[in-house]
Amino acid sequence: MGAHTAYIYVRGEFIHERLRLQHAIDEAYEAGLIGKNACGSGWDFDLYLHHGAGAYICGEETALLESMEGKKGQPRLKPPFPANCGLYGCPTTVNNVESIAVAPTILRRGAAWFSGLGKPNNTGTKLFCISGHVEKPCNVEEEMGIPLRELLEKHCGGVRGGWDNLLAVIPGGSSVPCLPAKQCDSLDMDFDTLRDLKSGLGTAAVIVMDKSTDIVRAIARLSYFYKHESCGQCTPCREGTGWMWRIMDRMARGEAEKREIDMLLDVTKQVEGHTICALGDRGSSVIFAIRSKSESTNTRPIQNRWNCLLRRRSKGIA
Repeated sequence: MGAHTAYIYVRGEFIHERLRLQHAIDEAYEAGLIGKNACGSGWDFDLYLHHGAGAYICGEETALLESMEGKKGQPRLKPPFPANCGLYGCPTTVNNVESIAVAPTILRRGAAWFSGLGKPNNTGTKLFCISGHVEKPCNVEEEMGIPLRELLEKHCGGVRGGWDNLLAVIPGGSSVPCLPAKQCDSLDMDFDTLRDLKSGLGTAAVIVMDKSTDIVRAIARLSYFYKHESCGQCTPCREGTGWMWRIMDRMARGEAEKREIDMLLDVTKQVEGHTICALGDRGSSVIFAIRSKSESTNTRPIQNRWNCLLRRRSKGIA
């Protein structure tokens, strides 16, 4: 790439991790691996650690660049793209640490070894961050395409209360639609499989929910997250995420009207495709998925929850 400078951007909440990473960078400088004449190569290469302020939106590459320049973390209009005009106006390649970290191992062991892992068209490994109702939440690197049940039982001790206690799984972080338990029985964790199920692998942040979960309240909580993390630059996202959260909150409390279900879907359509970045789209997809899946016979508990809320409202029960 011909780069002389690299930056690692760390989210604001990761304070201890940032200190450990800075210590490792200092050790690399002391060993001559980076800095002036890095590794004796004649090439100067400096590595800086930048600590963000804790904004989810800075996961978007141009918002991240704005934050690093000391501005408010808001996505830029594109073009120009970062490869042409990025950090401080210089050509910039933005990538995640997961991709870069595996590069040395691929160089040592060869591309054939790496592509031999996983499934066709979904090769290599993936970092899975597993949380929710499992016995032992963890972060683990596994082959692409590993069955969800094997992933949970091998590394997390299984679903709390056993596999039959599973209600739903969000397979790729809060921005992808959840999947009901029946679809998880033979679910392979790869991009193609989850795309075919109208969900996605995303960041592979797996959120497991057992049958004690109030699925509507859970989605309402996710809606609040997107409302809170909207940078406010685009009106459809700034206003729409707030509308979605308020309607979902009323549904979770049993105070919504039946007509608000269609109103909620209408709001999602007003947000999707009308913003600079994908945060509004992702917040909308969570809402749309819970409604579409509630109409499926495979998700009877979710459908029952909708009906229960509407009955409570019609009877005047708060």
